[in-house]
Amino acid sequence: MIGRLRGILLEKQPPYLLLDVQGVGYELQAPMTTFYRLPSLGHEVVLHTHLSITENLHQLFGFSEQRDRSLFRTLIKVNGVGPKLAIAILSGMEADDIARCVRDDNITALTKVPGIGKKTAERLVIELRDRLKNWDMPQSDLLAHSEIQSIASDNDVFAEAESALIALGYKPVDAAKMISLAAKQKPDAKSEELIRMALRSIAG
Repeated sequence: MIGRLRGILLEKQPPYLLLDVQGVGYELQAPMTTFYRLPSLGHEVVLHTHLSITENLHQLFGFSEQRDRSLFRTLIKVNGVGPKLAIAILSGMEADDIARCVRDDNITALTKVPGIGKKTAERLVIELRDRLKNWDMPQSDLLAHSEIQSIASDNDVFAEAESALIALGYKPVDAAKMISLAAKQKPDAKSEELIRMALRSIAG
């Protein structure tokens, strides 16, 4: 079982990234909350991983924080929530925000994540309430944790950000609108910052 990888970051194209570990390239999927914390290409990074094996597919998922991986593993135990949806949930909200929604029965906030309807949101709240009752809520600022790095040139910022949202399940027209609104708030923002602002706007 692969539980942790340390290597050089070669590529990052949400939700995928490529890590060089002593000459072996590992392709992983990661939520946007992990992408916000990644260093620039060519730098070393440590990721906590989860290997998912099914009859026809082997997938490796990476997380910058152990608590994110822990919540991912908790999410995929919920009926009807697979790895893809769990990554989308962790991309739309910080782990602490998800735990807060569950504690507060905030179904409305959960339904703003692509792929989550009212019934799924209700199931998440019901099934996670007991599992997350001891979830520690540290006061932390994501931006203070790591400086956001650009993953594209300035000319490709909007396209890169929209592409990331589409990969997460948003419709192209909605992705374009979300990024446009985020860009109006901060015209000089880089792609990952635009993505973060767009996702935060729907998370309330």
